Parts: sequence; structure tokens; C-alpha cells
Amino acid sequence: MQPPVPDTPDLNDATVRERTGKTLAQWFEHLDALGGLAKGRRDLVQAIYDGAKIDEWWGVTLVVEYERARGAKEKDGQPKGYSICSTKTIAAPLERVFQAFGTSKDLDRWLGPKTEVSFTDGGTLANADGDRASFTRIRPGKDLRLAWQHATRAPGSQVEVLFADKGKGKTGLTLNHTRIQGRREADELRAGWSAAFERLKAHLEGA
Repeated sequence: MQPPVPDTPDLNDATVRERTGKTLAQWFEHLDALGGLAKGRRDLVQAIYDGAKIDEWWGVTLVVEYERARGAKEKDGQPKGYSICSTKTIAAPLERVFQAFGTSKDLDRWLGPKTEVSFTDGGTLANADGDRASFTRIRPGKDLRLAWQHATRAPGSQVEVLFADKGKGKTGLTLNHTRIQGRREADELRAGWSAAFERLKAHLEGA
């Protein structure tokens, strides 16, 4: 996929103060006072949102950068990073929607051109847009997991796609892309997956 270039602000003190009312250092002190890393990400984001009424994505940004500044890391030695979610309801049977994630003909229409895919556990996906991934789990009609390996767009991150039969020939999709290390990449991928799902919907509903 070729997502639009995001208008992601630089995460410096001037920009953060303009958007949130405090500098990064001031927010980090505030988060320390709230209980710090022991409090947990969800509670810290909610506390920021409740107290300042700022944009929720900025609340997430402050907590992610706080975790990084305080040295929080997961078992693989990397910070938890950013997570994004894209959803879509498609007027097509679940089996057909699931199939569209595993054939070159379908993927060419919505993810990126010239796709090569081996739709098996341990199989790989690659296209001319530079998207690279390996399938770490495939449960037909239920979910997919992929290790995302794009060279410049969040390499080492993880993708999970959940499928739900919504009845009357409709299928619900939920995609979670996690372990993204930079906000600019997260903004880019959020826009990219949203646009890709719009193309998928148009492809399957127009077929």
C-alpha cells in the first residue's frame, strides 16, 4: 500500500505545549505523580484525557513517549510503541472476505500491485509497494497474524486481523497493528490501512 504522507507534528516541547498545554518534561513529571509505569498505559491515557480534555491520540502519544523516556521495554528489548486499529464492515460473505487476504489476484486490487503470496502458516507476502510480511497464524474464518517486515515502514511490528460474521451476508473486519515505534509511522499506517480497507470494500462489493 502507498499511504498518504501524514501531517505528523514534530514531538518537541514547542509543539507539545501548543497542542496539549504542557511540555514533554512537564507531562512526564505529571505521569510520574500519577503512578508512573506501574499505573499501566490504559489508566495513564485515561487520566490525561480526563484531566486535560485533549485529543485522545495526543494522550496516547504522551504515554508512549513517556514509556520510552522511562526505559520501559517488552521481552524482546523494544518499547511497546504505538498501536493502531482499523475497522470495516463489508457486504460480502465471511469466506469471501477471508479469501481476499490470501490470493494474489485479490491482494493486487486492494493492498498493493504485483503481489506474491504463500497463504500458509509461515508463508510470506510481498508486493511492489514494498509491503513484506510473514503469516505467523492463519485460522480460516477467524483471524490472521502477520509479522510485518516492510523495510522502512514499521519493520518488526505485528498485524492481527479479526473476522466476524455479522449476518445477512456481511463481514466485520478489525485490524490491529501494534509495536510501531514512531508516531509518524503510526499515522502513516493508520491512514494506509483505512484506505486499503476502503479499496477492499469496493472490490468485494462491486464484484
